[in-house]
Amino acid sequence: MPVKSIKLNNGVLMPEIGLGTWRADETGVLAETVKKAIAMGYRHIDCAKIYNNQREIGKALRQVDVPRNELFIVSKIFQNKHRPELVPGAVDEILEELELEQLDLLLMHWPYAIKPEQESADFTADELEDVPIMDTWHAMEKLVDQGKVRSIGVSNFNQQVLEKMVPQCRIIPAMNQIEVHPYNPEHELVKYCQSQNIAVTAFCPLGGGKISVMNDNLIKRIADAHSCTPAQVALSWLLARGIIVIPKSNNE
Repeated sequence: MPVKSIKLNNGVLMPEIGLGTWRADETGVLAETVKKAIAMGYRHIDCAKIYNNQREIGKALRQVDVPRNELFIVSKIFQNKHRPELVPGAVDEILEELELEQLDLLLMHWPYAIKPEQESADFTADELEDVPIMDTWHAMEKLVDQGKVRSIGVSNFNQQVLEKMVPQCRIIPAMNQIEVHPYNPEHELVKYCQSQNIAVTAFCPLGGGKISVMNDNLIKRIADAHSCTPAQVALSWLLARGIIVIPKSNNE
């Protein structure tokens, strides 16, 4: 399965189709899924600390017979590690879980921080913490200098936040990972990111929550007309817009 790549703003090539691993925490199942995906030709694996499955992914990466330089591994710093002094340790922990020496892309998972002792995605407003985005970002820039990560970017950032952030960056974000699918096209945000040479990755490319393109009558008619699946229609629509996609599946 040959996969094209998109050149990020630092010259690094990133496969335009990757394997999403959010809510894929079934012990044993995920490792097999990752190995099968790589055997099929996937080279881009999207991870995050808060997904609580990176050790499973690391186990799979150790077992595949593919050179490390052919893989593109993404992970994300959780909000409880936004304090700049906590960022290096957070990345060391990610690398240890994935059994890697370097990440290809490190993302700031959300544009706000929570207190360090809060380790769950379920939190209240009382657990938010005032850590400036740029403090976290400058700590991430240093990781590029140190060679721990090749590229850095953001996730779930809107245009207003990016417009304030970009002029202050020494290293411009290479990526903004956001929810994009036919029901949430994000035309303006995607247009802005691409105008700033910030690539876009679509998570939930087949629909978020209870919404799924698989049940959309129009998309099903398009799929039937082209002898393909609704999923292929939705992914092709995103790829045609220059957007990287990270669908998740346990099926071949």
